Amino acid sequence: MTSVQVSSRAIYVRLLGYVRPYWVAFAVALLCMALTAAAEPVFPAIMKSLLDGGFGGGDPDAVWFYPVLIVALFAARGIFGFIADYAFAWAANNVVLDLRRAMFGRLLALPTDFFDNHNSGALISKVAYDVQGVTQAATNVITVFVRDTLTVAGLLAWLLWLDWKLTLIVLGMLPLIAIVVRLSSRRIRESARGAQTAMGSIAHTLEETIEAHKVVKIFGGQDYEMGRFDAACRKQRRQNMRNIVAASLVSPMTQVLTAMALGIVIAVALHDSASNRTTVGSFMGFVTAMLMLLAPLKRLTDVNAPLQRGLAAAESVFQLIDEQAERDTGTVEIERARGRIDFDQLGFGYPGRDERVLQHIDLAIAPGETVALVGASGSGKTTLAHLLARFYTPGSGRILLDGHDIQNIRLSSLRANMALVSQDVVLFNDTVAANIAYGALRDTDRGDIEAAARAAYALDFIQAMPEGFDTLIGENGVKLSGGQRQRLAIARALLKDAPVLILDEATSALDTESERQVQAALEVLMKNRTTLVIAHRLSTIERADRIVVMDRGRIAEIGRHAELLAAGGMYANLYHSQLGGD
Repeated sequence: MTSVQVSSRAIYVRLLGYVRPYWVAFAVALLCMALTAAAEPVFPAIMKSLLDGGFGGGDPDAVWFYPVLIVALFAARGIFGFIADYAFAWAANNVVLDLRRAMFGRLLALPTDFFDNHNSGALISKVAYDVQGVTQAATNVITVFVRDTLTVAGLLAWLLWLDWKLTLIVLGMLPLIAIVVRLSSRRIRESARGAQTAMGSIAHTLEETIEAHKVVKIFGGQDYEMGRFDAACRKQRRQNMRNIVAASLVSPMTQVLTAMALGIVIAVALHDSASNRTTVGSFMGFVTAMLMLLAPLKRLTDVNAPLQRGLAAAESVFQLIDEQAERDTGTVEIERARGRIDFDQLGFGYPGRDERVLQHIDLAIAPGETVALVGASGSGKTTLAHLLARFYTPGSGRILLDGHDIQNIRLSSLRANMALVSQDVVLFNDTVAANIAYGALRDTDRGDIEAAARAAYALDFIQAMPEGFDTLIGENGVKLSGGQRQRLAIARALLKDAPVLILDEATSALDTESERQVQAALEVLMKNRTTLVIAHRLSTIERADRIVVMDRGRIAEIGRHAELLAAGGMYANLYHSQLGGD
């Protein structure tokens, strides 16, 4: 047995685990399919009886008996078929719902470095498209397999009863059909994987182009983006065509093999008829049953293509579900931290990179103290803040909060004591109130939300909106100005009232008037909190309790604004160069 077979079986068994909660609907569908399949051999039996006894028999009841029997047979098949299809569709859609929940739940629990290494378009493609393909393997394939296997078994039983010798001729073709299906499976699976990867590239290109449409327009990037999109679409087309070629060859080859068997059967039956060893009814019953075998056999061979595509989609889905969640080995619960932070011989380097982003960082921050981090881009300022929030794990050393190593604090407890306001404000396509009272704050009273907005100098522009706090602000606050978006983020942080605050260049992208308003809101926010300020504009951090100058991952200078200017070192050079530029 090959590794591909073992892998396919393991994937399929795991997939059926998601079907298990809906076993009642599944069982009803299987029962109805069994009844539908059981009705299949009845039709050739009716034809045999009709030809042998109905024609020329002189029975007046036969005029109505056979037509009514045929109508009743097909009506019963239709009813059972509808119930089976509905039950399977209900189960399939619930399986998709459960898988999407599991995938999204895993996305919420994944560490930051996972998102650093995966483009969002590919992840969106997995959740939006790949999971839909799984239903082919989870339910649709089972529908065909069970129904048509039972149908084929019933028809073969009838054929064996009529003439076992002719039936053996038919059965002799089945191993050849199995070989054809087996050879096509690997190619279909590989092309399905390639098509899924290409779909991820299409989604990624679409997402980037939509988000950056202004840059695309102003820099004339339409042709370039069209080229990227065209290349991704062509790659998916090629993979789809490889899939279609492999899948389409199975059906005609199966039909040719079946036709060969049918030709041999007809030749033998005609010979037996000439020798009076068979009746017209028996022959027609046999041929009818054999012709009825063609459709279920064709579906059974065609099911291989959606099965392989479904298994390839399931591989992609389970790959995401099996990703290692963000590690949370902490056991310490802290209610409200005092806010003392100690960086002890901290070192860090991003995975896959040789250079160290931070080296031997020793820094103690007292409760309620405001410490500003300054330095050139790439000096490690933002990385230090990310390590404090445990978005990454230090390579060496440790970070203490109130004397506790943050690795020993439960993530939920640690982050409940922190608030973040960054240059890249993240807002959601929801109301103003929902963006301020986000996440764990969602049940906050409207009065508290308004108080936070007032303290953030955001109440005036919110009240001027058409529906006030209930106004939808668009994707990432597209309907707001930069300063308004920042003040909503500050209001969110104020409402959380966390003892530790991280400000990551919160005013660097604002004009002078907006910066003045946001800076006033920040001063309210920073009161009585331990604040770590990452600043590009040095004029905004002159009143910080201490300023830490970073250079290539190390602390170069520490002091107050006046002290560092008087020392004439790196900070003084940075400050005077900015002052001269301004």
